[in-house]
Amino acid sequence: MTDRATQSDRDPILDITAQIGIFSAMDRECVQELWDAYIDHGQSSGYIFDVCRDGGLAVGYVCYGPTPLTIGTWDIYWLAVSPQHRRQGIARTLLASAEERIAQDSGRLIVIETSGTDDYRGTRRFYAACGYRRQATIRDFYAPGDDLVFYAKALKTP
Repeated sequence: MTDRATQSDRDPILDITAQIGIFSAMDRECVQELWDAYIDHGQSSGYIFDVCRDGGLAVGYVCYGPTPLTIGTWDIYWLAVSPQHRRQGIARTLLASAEERIAQDSGRLIVIETSGTDDYRGTRRFYAACGYRRQATIRDFYAPGDDLVFYAKALKTP
């Protein structure tokens, strides 16, 4: 089960982000910026954070929002689970919950951008296993040798 993140989830979310060995300092700064916008402005910021909890503490989160200038397209910006809680279905739960909430909000398409490096191979396999299809690759986007890979999934709206 997932819950909408609250102010008390800030430190656990930032801790999880720091514990993910493949997230760069820029990645961590970006998560914090999106978190601050979400807390300061709620959903009108364009960002939503949902969490999975264990004993009341957030152990995983997903950040998503509607894609500007589109009709019904949404982005999944971040999805992370603490290393000690991996392989328990938390990421699938978070993603499925986000998909359900997006569909309830008339979302029709979800887009995910990720890295093409070997460190993200498991991430790309995870998205494919969850029904996302690879749509495009932009070579050397993030840095030389670090491609941008786009995934997308069409939703059935209620």
